[in-house]
Order: sequence, then C-alpha cells, then structure tokens
Amino acid sequence: MSRLLNIKISDEYSGRIDKVLSDIYPEFTRSFIQKQIEDNNLKANGKTVPAKYKVKLNDIIELSIPAPRQIETLAQDIDIDIVYEDSDIVIVNKPQGMVVHPSAGHDDGTMVNALLYHCKGNLSGINGEIRPGIVHRIDKDTSGLLMVAKNDSSHFYLSNLLKDHNITRKYHAIVYGVIKEDEGIIEKPIQRCQQDRKKMGISQNGKFAKTKYKVLERFKDTTYVELSLFTGRTHQIRVHMTSIGHPLVGDPVYGRKKHLFGLNKQTLHAKILGFTHPSSLNEMYFESEIPIYFKDIIDKCKKI
Repeated sequence: MSRLLNIKISDEYSGRIDKVLSDIYPEFTRSFIQKQIEDNNLKANGKTVPAKYKVKLNDIIELSIPAPRQIETLAQDIDIDIVYEDSDIVIVNKPQGMVVHPSAGHDDGTMVNALLYHCKGNLSGINGEIRPGIVHRIDKDTSGLLMVAKNDSSHFYLSNLLKDHNITRKYHAIVYGVIKEDEGIIEKPIQRCQQDRKKMGISQNGKFAKTKYKVLERFKDTTYVELSLFTGRTHQIRVHMTSIGHPLVGDPVYGRKKHLFGLNKQTLHAKILGFTHPSSLNEMYFESEIPIYFKDIIDKCKKI
C-alpha cells in the first residue's frame, strides 16, 4: 500500500523542496524525492511543484510514497552476526570490510544481500530494491552495530528517532596524537567537497554536525577515544577528528598518507546503540565487543 505524508513547513527549513524533504526525512534521498515529483506524487498547498520550488513558512506538503516494488537484489547465504531480532527490527554486528548495501562496484556480498537471505525478504521497502531495511549506514571499513527495519512502519519510526537525535550511538576509535583534554565537543558544519564528491569537509555552508569525544586511554603517539554522535552526517567522526588535528589511524581518505603498521582502513567501531523500540516502546540497549583487529592495533600502540 502507498503511504501519504503531510508536512507543515516550520521556520527551521528553507530552500528547494527536494533538499528540504530529504533533510526532514533522512531515509529519502534527493533523487528519490525528485522521482516522486516527476511522478506527480508530491504537492505543495494542493498543487504540483518542480524540484526547485522553494518552500515557504507554513507550506503544506503532501508526499505520496508509492507501495514498494518487489525487491530484486539477490539474497545470499552469507554468515552474519545477528545480535537481536524480532518482527520489527534486526540488530546486526557488521564486520570491517563489508559494504552495507549494493552500489557501483559492489553488486553483491553486501549486508543487504545477507539480510535478504536471513530475513527471507521481510525488510522494509521504502528505500527501494537497493537499500531494503537500511535505516542508517556505517562505512565499509567501519565495524559494529547496525539497525535494520523489517517493515515500513518501524522504518519510519526509527528514521524519525534519528532525525530528532533520539538514538544513542557511540563509537570507539584510535586517533593520531595525544589528546590533552579528557573530553570535548566538536560543532562544525559538514558538506560534500566540490573538488572531490567522495569526500566530506568542514564548511560554513554545510549541515550542522556535533560530535562528543572522550579519552579512554593515551599511548605514546595515539589516543583511544569514545565518540558520541549527536547528528549523523556522512563521515562525521572522520571529518571532525581530522579537523581538530587527530585523524583516525588507518583512515585512507582523511588521515595521513602513510599509516602506522601499514594500515589502510580506519580504526572505527560502532560499539553502542540505544533507542526506543518501535512497537513495545521498551528502551533497547546494545553493546558489541571490540573486534580482534581493533584489539591488535591497541596492543601495538601500547608497545610503541
């Protein structure tokens, strides 16, 4: 069945309607919104508008989400670490090196391929055939906890928790340099780099981003930290820590050209995930063990 969303524009939002709606609903990409506009599934104040339409205060937006098409991505019998599962959600512990969903150069072998097999296709469909069930992503070379929705109502609920910053997400990382302060907060806006669309960077024109860091252990030339996300921008932790002079050890994009121990993957693990369950409304809390690759790097840092 299709789903109708009604949005009243507050003074918090301004600009093109496709960008505004993708900000309000992070689960929808701008290309998805633009496709709905092309298909006449979006109206502003009862009238169809182009993607470049600039919203105004108190505009009433109606967005009709079409019923999901049958998922065509291949289900594959890939061993994955399921931490928790019920009729609404799946919590999975993703290994470093595994891509979350199919993309250019990664047609199969992804977490989505594995989940389709494990869940027998019972995943939310609002993200289409490529990203079924995926509420939020973590990078290929980041390990740790990932939250997955098995139906559309759970997906919308969890996406709104994310949008309202009501999900606890804590990461562990090893960064270069010895951080003097025991903890601190980074508030710097982030946007995609114009020169390299694969990279993000600090820009006053970017989206608000906030990260808290806490020192867990100091070594000779590196620091083991816990990072709490208040927002969820692409590459947020990697960009923020680089911006204060402490890039992640092994980060091939934002780190040093040559890394300790010959690493070419960032040492970043999504360790803690907490949220309110979409059906029971119980408080859920999950914590994963630091993986072996991460422990090995800590041991090596201690020996320097």
